[in-house]
Amino acid sequence: MTFVITFAAVTGIKFVSLRVDWAKILPPLPETSLSLLISAAHWALSLTVFSTIVIALNYAVRRNCFAVMALVCTITLSFLFSFGISTALEQWKLVPPAQSAGISLGGKGLILSNAIDSSETAVILLNGADEPHGPRVVAIPGQPLAYQKSAAENFELPRVPFGNDTPWFLNNLAIDIRLNAEMFQKRYSQGFFSYLFYVGALIFLLCSLGYLFKFSVWPLANLFIAALVFGGVLSLNTFVNSAEMQEIISTFLNGKLPADSALPLVYIAFGLLINLYSLLVYAAKRRVDDDV
Repeated sequence: MTFVITFAAVTGIKFVSLRVDWAKILPPLPETSLSLLISAAHWALSLTVFSTIVIALNYAVRRNCFAVMALVCTITLSFLFSFGISTALEQWKLVPPAQSAGISLGGKGLILSNAIDSSETAVILLNGADEPHGPRVVAIPGQPLAYQKSAAENFELPRVPFGNDTPWFLNNLAIDIRLNAEMFQKRYSQGFFSYLFYVGALIFLLCSLGYLFKFSVWPLANLFIAALVFGGVLSLNTFVNSAEMQEIISTFLNGKLPADSALPLVYIAFGLLINLYSLLVYAAKRRVDDDV
């Protein structure tokens, strides 16, 4: 239930964000609500896998659930939900969408500026958003107004407003989530076993990090530490899957293994080591308790 609620909420928020970004594009481009919704759902699936595992492990630790059972259930349910939603989204792409016309941002004399910082350059489109490369007046702070008859055809106007005040770490996180979602789609297109190998290994590693929620007696501190570690795994996933790193890994392996199989194998190995360490710690504590 947590997975479904989180996925639906994140998909809705991302869809609204994509819809707003689409409305800011100049010149207005046709788009379909269905394609935007599918893109939002893929992005939300990537984030939901990470966030719900954090929630599930935190709940299991606070409720003192049997560790092995919690691990197996979390891995199984996370993969089934992930694969089921990926299948539904791929089937949904086959539905012929109804194309929507671009949203008009205004008529002649449309002013493009940063609503937050008035000291930045502003552009006035004399013929409106329908002719973004047409005649314009450019207002540069501290300089007289400049009239331009036209702009180069390859000149791309920034999205409205010009400013982007999103913190850098949120931008980086959004990019990592998007790239991870694209990897999910790529693995799904390669077949069930490729998807199982990659996504299953990732989920196995994340679910093996349950001990992070026992570092402190403060649950909120444990949740923060786990979120940082999971963010690190997401960034590592993006870094290793980059084209440059894949080429380096392929050269290092010298054809003995496919380059794209190296990361899942590392995930599985680290997951096994973490679980073995947790098992040994548990056995040592039980022995100390028996001796006492």
